[in-house]
Amino acid sequence: MTPSDYEYLRKLLKERSGLDLSADKQYLVESRLLPLARKSSLPGISELVEKMKGGAAALTAEVVEAMTTNETFFFRDKIPFDHLREAVIPAMVQARAARRSLRIWCAASSTGQEPYSIAMCLKEAGSLLSGWRTEIVATDLSQAVLEKSKAGIFSQFEVQRGLPIGLLVKYFTQNGELWQINAEIRSMVQHRQLNLLQDFSHLGVFDIIFCRNVLIYFDQHTKANIFERLSRMLEPDGVLALGAAESVVGITNTFKPYPERRGLYRTNIAPVIRVGASTLVPQTLRAVAAAS
Repeated sequence: MTPSDYEYLRKLLKERSGLDLSADKQYLVESRLLPLARKSSLPGISELVEKMKGGAAALTAEVVEAMTTNETFFFRDKIPFDHLREAVIPAMVQARAARRSLRIWCAASSTGQEPYSIAMCLKEAGSLLSGWRTEIVATDLSQAVLEKSKAGIFSQFEVQRGLPIGLLVKYFTQNGELWQINAEIRSMVQHRQLNLLQDFSHLGVFDIIFCRNVLIYFDQHTKANIFERLSRMLEPDGVLALGAAESVVGITNTFKPYPERRGLYRTNIAPVIRVGASTLVPQTLRAVAAAS
């Protein structure tokens, strides 16, 4: 791969997906794209680039997909899911008692481990959400990973990464070397193809947004823009969950962290108080807290 090939790919990926590759990431490009070049019967990345420049739209889409498909596994980083179970769901149950519905967006959902982890958390909440309408919207740039997610079929290796054995036995069915998550859990997740660089206001407003381990690949300006648009997608007392290596510090004033809840954020218009030692209480729960 020549320097000009790399610059062409950097610019293309930035425009199409927001992926901001530094000058020292040629090894990453080679590891992701050499297999694609071979699959396309091309000797190397330079030939791949030439074909893309010639207008091979399908090949270009494959290149973007290969470079933006990232690692994922069940209950990744664990802490955000602990927060969801221990604090967010109980707080939302109080705040949404009148309407009895909950909308969650899982952005950059990849092959489905994250949205299905969220679905299992909701299911495990049991009577707390009995009779509620819950909706999980999973979006990703890649149609291929969305199709895998829809099928809900995972290898032995995939189910061994982060998934407690109790939940595996409870919610999955084994078929040889593969495991499929039960239809009841699959039905809790809607899948839609979406590029975070483009307008996503048509998705509507959410109570909780998981946007984890994707913004780290964007430059500061793109991150700030996405944060601003995410803030308009949240209910006033809504919760944003970011990845362990992600933060709003130095990027935007649109969000503030929740005290003692690492990885969770609220919009600037949603003050927070606490009830008890482990409950997250947004602004709309002030009246509930005052009466208790």
